[in-house]
Amino acid sequence: MQPTNALLPNRGFLPERLLAPAQAMVAYFARAELARPQTEAVALDDASGRVLAGDIRADASYPAAARSTMDGFAFAAGSTPGSLRVVGEVLMGGLFAGGVAAGEAVRIPTGGLLPAGTDAVAPLEDVRLDGECVVVAARVPVGGCVSPPGGDLRKGELILEAGRWIGAPEIGVLATLGVVDVPVFVRPLIGVISSGDELVEPSEEPQLGQIRDSNRYVVAASLRAMGAEPVHLPTVRDDPKALELALRDALEGCQGVIVSGGSSVGQRDLTPEIAARLGEPGVLVHGLRIKPGKPTLLAAVEGRPLIGLPGNPVAALIVLEAVAAPILAAIVGAPFRPSMLQTRLAAELRSRPGWTCYSPVRIEDEAGGLTAHPLELHSSEVALPARAGGYVVMDEELETIPAGQSVRVVRFSSGGRF
Repeated sequence: MQPTNALLPNRGFLPERLLAPAQAMVAYFARAELARPQTEAVALDDASGRVLAGDIRADASYPAAARSTMDGFAFAAGSTPGSLRVVGEVLMGGLFAGGVAAGEAVRIPTGGLLPAGTDAVAPLEDVRLDGECVVVAARVPVGGCVSPPGGDLRKGELILEAGRWIGAPEIGVLATLGVVDVPVFVRPLIGVISSGDELVEPSEEPQLGQIRDSNRYVVAASLRAMGAEPVHLPTVRDDPKALELALRDALEGCQGVIVSGGSSVGQRDLTPEIAARLGEPGVLVHGLRIKPGKPTLLAAVEGRPLIGLPGNPVAALIVLEAVAAPILAAIVGAPFRPSMLQTRLAAELRSRPGWTCYSPVRIEDEAGGLTAHPLELHSSEVALPARAGGYVVMDEELETIPAGQSVRVVRFSSGGRF
């Protein structure tokens, strides 16, 4: 099977042979056979921001016994309404000695274990003290203000599934279950390479015709947000031998490689030709029916993804997060779930018929809710993604979206988890 290549000699990209993003992913995963992510165990306090590598089930029922959910008085529900004699107090972390008879009550704190003979709690604000008695004016149902045994977690219940991002809520569950060595997927090392004679380091003063290399740092930040570990590699000049050596070295030491620039069809666009000879299966997709980002390259070498991004900053970031993200999610071990906001469109959006367009928008919190303001797309503008809160995806069959319509805005990953 030949690579999905939208090129003909000396003619550049042919629109009729370009794939839509969804088609490209099908073509890619059908042949890429990416290596499965490795696993490791980390301390509970180091697990936040990682991807869970194994299912977590409850080892017991939580709570193990009925507990009060309020500060108040515990009693038998059948004794209410009425005046109940207070016969003692439940201490936090301890058991009440003996039982509670009908017509009696005990003080109880939030989280306290219900004594034998009680099955309900009345909060302090709902009762009145009268000497040695507590007056409960209304009937309290069985189980009122009580967390029953297993009400939170049931023994054997699947609580957290493998592939889930670990955050504060998940940490709470793991700590409750006593999981102090947390199984997580190893963060894959992704080599990040920029190519081009015009590039200089951000610390350097660019001369006329030169630009500071922003793409390498943008890509690295996006990779970290996706759960990967970027490896900054030296900028490569427009030299085929140097680029091939850099790509081979990167694939040897990393679980994947991303190179920005050099993926189009110009005389100095060397990445496609070199990627095709690095190993099997090689180049799987070259060129997509998208705007921005048409000259995207998707390849794999012995189970390791090699992704060629356009050199223009806006196109590079959008292609990485909107198109290549499922590939990276596969080697990170997490499902691809972009972060989205529901907004109202402030002005009409138009796209190129038959193409998938990613339209950047600025999000404002205005009267009536969040509003998405379209921004003019210029792929070479480094500041555009910073001005935008994200982008609206316009599929091939969608040519216009009228002002005022509700739209979903996809957020950039470094601005919030996907």
